[in-house]
Parts: sequence; structure tokens; C-alpha cells
Amino acid sequence: MKNWLSTAAAAALTLTIASAASAGSLTVYTALEEEEIADYVAAASAAMPDIELNVLRLSTGKLGARLIAESGNPQADVIWGWAVTAMMDPQILAMLESYEAAGSDVLDSAFRDADGRWFAPTGYMGAFCVNTDRLARKGLPMPTSWKDLENPAFEGEIEMPDPNSSGTGYLHVNAVLQSLGEDAGWAQLAAVDPNMAQYTSSGSKPCKDARAGEYTVGISLAFTALKSIEAGYPLAMVFPEGGVGYELEASGLMASSKNKDDAKRFLDWTMSSEAVALYGSFKALVTVPGVGASEASIKAGLPSDISTVLADVDFAASAAGQTATKATWKDKFGR
Repeated sequence: MKNWLSTAAAAALTLTIASAASAGSLTVYTALEEEEIADYVAAASAAMPDIELNVLRLSTGKLGARLIAESGNPQADVIWGWAVTAMMDPQILAMLESYEAAGSDVLDSAFRDADGRWFAPTGYMGAFCVNTDRLARKGLPMPTSWKDLENPAFEGEIEMPDPNSSGTGYLHVNAVLQSLGEDAGWAQLAAVDPNMAQYTSSGSKPCKDARAGEYTVGISLAFTALKSIEAGYPLAMVFPEGGVGYELEASGLMASSKNKDDAKRFLDWTMSSEAVALYGSFKALVTVPGVGASEASIKAGLPSDISTVLADVDFAASAAGQTATKATWKDKFGR
């Protein structure tokens, strides 16, 4: 697997599309984080050196928009590690072909489609990334809940992803709404909105900005928080009381693929013991039985049993209601 493309190199994808349909070359769309893509591709390259993998990385919302825009002439062979809430859109499901990747049968039924169109060996969960140096310097209390973020002292000190462009943003909003109920949930988000410095298109950016000291609180990803803490940044990872939002990362085979044999080989590899071992190094949430949190993750603040901090998320309801939820959010808080 000779190359992979980040968001910045998206324009270059057009140069590889012509060869994407040929044997030995795959075009893969993903919303996985760039830090992990590089390691996964390196490992897959060693396992399948005869396959050239062209990876386009986009945020959850932009990936969905691209797939729908290309529906008349699909360009991807595989969707890899994309929010299952987005994958369950009927327009997307219609583009997928049923395929049971080797090893995916070990996954609980909640983590794979009954019709075999997707499977999710990993997921991601939200977290508050709190810069402890800035918190102390400004004399702010450590926030442990969304309610705490209402404090006027946090005005201009919070950053969060826009749920219309970021799957991370949507999982946070969805968790609040499902945990508190629609009315109370929207009221909670409205109470925090005056303290928001900005809403970003990237799910990881709020945490990265917080670790850099630009803001005190970044409502973001546990993955980014873990890596930041491991790297020595003055950051605390906080899981809000009442349950933190999470999302499954689903993969599936595009029905339009002209190279399904290699596409299936790649999907099989994502469930291999080698791939699963790598997931444990990057993921706070691995759905493959027997895979626990790494020692470094636990040291950084991830509980050994993450079910104790997760919100009770109904993914079917999340998928069915996402269009209306995003529209309501944009009407209330869009800037």
C-alpha cells in the first residue's frame, strides 16, 4: 500500500481515480484520525504489499456529503471507520453490498448490521479536554458536567465541534438530548452556548486548541485527550456526569466497487489479530471481545470499565433523528 491521502491532499484523489478500479488498487473513504491511519496503513502494507491503497480522510459530515454527491458515479471501493449513525442513512446503506468480513462474526449483534452491510470493531467517545494550567491561572473550577459549563466564568473559554460537520459534535449533542430528553437537552445546550468561543468543523481541534492553551475547555474526543496527556500536555480528560456520548466506527463494501476481491481482503484485514492489536493502542472503545484499555490509557484517566461513563445511546434513534437534530442545532446555535 504505497500511499494515503489526508484531507489536505483530497484534491489529489482525482489523479488516482482512474486506476482505482483496477486490480491491486483501492480507493478508501474514512473519517478515522490521521494519527492512526498512518499506522494502520503501514501495517496493512506489510500484510498486503500487492495492494495500492488510496485513502481520502474527511470529517464525518463531509464524507457523507461527498458520498451522496457521488452517488450517480461512486468513486470509493470501501468505507472504513465511519460513524455508524451516518452509515445508517438509507441513502448510504443503498450504496453498500452485504459482506461478512472474516472474523466479524465475533462482534456482538449491536456492532454489526443484521444484513451484513457494515461492521464496527471500534468506536470513539467524547470527553472534555481541560487545560489544567489555564484553569488554574484563571481561577476556574474543574468542570465535571455540562451544567458546570453554564458558569459565566467560562465565557469565551470553551470550544466545541459543529454537529453538522463533525461526528464528534453530533455524538455530544445526541448524548445530551438522549440523556436529558429533548426539551431539557436543548435547554442545557442553550445555557452553555453563551460561553462558546467558537464551533469548529473538526472533532479533534477543540482538544488540540485546549492543550495548546488557547482555550480552557475543548469538548472533543477521548482519543485526542489520551494522546495529548501521553505527550505531556497539561491536560485533564473529563467524562461529563450523566454519560458521555460515543459512536461506533463502521466499515463496509461499496456495491459499485470494480475491485471487490481486494476490497474484501482489506475489510478482512481490519478484523485481523494484527489490526485489532493496533486498535488497542489508539482506541478508547474496541468492540472486539477480550480487548481492554491499554495501561497508558488507564494512566491517562480512562476507566478500566468504560461502560461506567458512557451514555445510554440508541443508535437507531440517533440515525433516524440526525437530520432534524442538526437542523435544529443550526437554527439555534449556527454561527
